[in-house]
Amino acid sequence: MSLGYAEKLSYREDVGTVGMSEIFDPPDVLQQKIEELAILIQKSKHLVAFTGAGISTSCGIPDFRGPKGVWTLQRAGKGVPEASLPFHRAMPSLTHMALVELERAGILKFVISQNVDSLHLRSGIPREKLAELHGNSFRELCPSCGTEYLRDFEVETIGMKETSRRCADTKCGAKLKDTVLDWEDALPPKEMNLAEKHCRTADIVLCLGTSLQITPACNLPLKTIRSGGEIVIVNLQPTPKDKKASLVIHGLVDKVPCTSLIYGFRLTSALTSSSSVSLIPQKKTYVKWNLRIASVHGQRAPLPFLKSVEVSFPERPDLKTAFLQKQPFYLKRETLRKRPFKMLLTFNFSDGCGCPCTTIEWPINFQVTKDNLVRDKNEVLPELGDAANMESHSGQHAVLERKVNPRSEVTVYAIVTNIRRYNGPEEANGVLEITPNGNSNLIKRYGEGVNGGQTSQKRPKWT
Repeated sequence: MSLGYAEKLSYREDVGTVGMSEIFDPPDVLQQKIEELAILIQKSKHLVAFTGAGISTSCGIPDFRGPKGVWTLQRAGKGVPEASLPFHRAMPSLTHMALVELERAGILKFVISQNVDSLHLRSGIPREKLAELHGNSFRELCPSCGTEYLRDFEVETIGMKETSRRCADTKCGAKLKDTVLDWEDALPPKEMNLAEKHCRTADIVLCLGTSLQITPACNLPLKTIRSGGEIVIVNLQPTPKDKKASLVIHGLVDKVPCTSLIYGFRLTSALTSSSSVSLIPQKKTYVKWNLRIASVHGQRAPLPFLKSVEVSFPERPDLKTAFLQKQPFYLKRETLRKRPFKMLLTFNFSDGCGCPCTTIEWPINFQVTKDNLVRDKNEVLPELGDAANMESHSGQHAVLERKVNPRSEVTVYAIVTNIRRYNGPEEANGVLEITPNGNSNLIKRYGEGVNGGQTSQKRPKWT
């Protein structure tokens, strides 16, 4: 989505200076600045992080102004750079996770992001402590009731257009819209107001991986100076705000340890998602039944964490194993109504997951009617996350909901598996730390109001 978005933007607006050479502080200078930063953060009473595309380059997502950035290559007539992996498989970087640990330690009070990659939410930053100024490629919004939906797939539109889904609230049902801004769109007032409030309150605004060139977002950190606070900038290229900063560090954000304060903490990330499995039988002596594996976000919504599904029948050699290789995952079979059997569903995960597969056992008996079931996902998901932490090489799953009627049974499973963390493409085949987190992609809702009539000071641009 990020690259497609950049292609559409083209050069209808001046994006400022691009293709600037990168600057690296000498090792001794870098270490001295890191220690100074650690002291500043330790003393901070209200730390705010302000992040740009530079914190996601190690995740495989190109930035915009670097030597191989989107706008740099476009201006040179070289087209858009290729991402090293699909957008939905990008995983939080060490910088993302360092911010999570600082937030959990009570040091980091708020994060302001210009990125649309959802990696702050995926890493574990609470939604109420995050302002996504330019939207989120994985988030939809109901313009009527304000409910947000965080998806595990990229929403198909940009520019706050209507998507193909509707609000799940039966009292609402309005068409949802994407949340990614186009050039002409004003910054969302709710996000902007929160960002301004925390910048005015902050004693330190830590700017990470941003060129600080695009208005009005780039002026937010200045509000802390007017209130007596300080700005710290960590970026490989000079910025227009360097002279106003108390400390400027030229180094890779992943290697500048604001993480020094949390050394010894275990950095964590996770993939949590869910799928619904429905079984639809028909009457008579033989039962013709259909098995459909779909996302809780809708039957047409993709399941990016699944590569394939194997359906086997261990106690029934007369029933052939089925290999479902592409979405939608769908199977038709015919069996005797009076003969129960056990079905094993093996979910083969995509390469970004920390374990290759997980298996769900599903007993089938068309003579017995099961009871409906509803469990609280806010209780189930943390339990699954803890289990995944103990069993780092196996996916964890649990039933969240079961709906039974005379002609069908729909069971919703929550599936939690660890995410692989790569420090770079060269480590793709290495041994990596895999750790879980409690965040969920399962129709995550936040009851935030939206006032579509308001506008902010200027139209947004990218960093």
